[in-house]
Amino acid sequence: MNAPTLGLLLAGGLARRMGGGDKPLRLIAGRSILAHVIERLEPQCDGLLVNANGDPARFADYGLPVVADSVPDFAGPLAGILAGLDWMAANRPELEWLVSVAADTPFIPRDLVARLHAAREARRAPLACAASGGWTHPVIGLWPVSLREELRHALTVEDERKIDRWTARHGCASAEWETAPVDPFFNANRPDDLAEAERLFAALPRA
Repeated sequence: MNAPTLGLLLAGGLARRMGGGDKPLRLIAGRSILAHVIERLEPQCDGLLVNANGDPARFADYGLPVVADSVPDFAGPLAGILAGLDWMAANRPELEWLVSVAADTPFIPRDLVARLHAAREARRAPLACAASGGWTHPVIGLWPVSLREELRHALTVEDERKIDRWTARHGCASAEWETAPVDPFFNANRPDDLAEAERLFAALPRA
């Protein structure tokens, strides 16, 4: 059994390469990218939360809490993770773990949470992140609420913005996934990626 874990969908980016707007609300196979992420992540978690700045009403159809960054000026994914940890501490104090996922990754693995927990336990590390194809994906990670004040200090006092530099201080295990038939951490950054995602979605075996 996994340790009880809250899922955080990071949707706070500016989507400049996509031409602005909300990348997770773009459609793939007739559904929003966010809907695909929710379908895959929800069964693995003890609740989901969206991190997004601006009007939260645009995510109202999904029925999930929406929390904005508490650190100003679009400070990046670490600010979204801190916002998720703060929300969890205030609203779900029985939970100790947060898993963060980019909300524009429609092929997130269905064993993500279990394998991240297994990786951190095997290495006895406080943090874990995903990897595939020889690349680590620091945004796809596991975070203990016990480190939230250290994270707040790094963001607000040290102006730290790089996830992997911060996680390296504390120790971060990684869990590796295969990239065939689809890299599970493919993300839709540019308009061309939407067409590629459609092609990859069609290639996936049906359950």
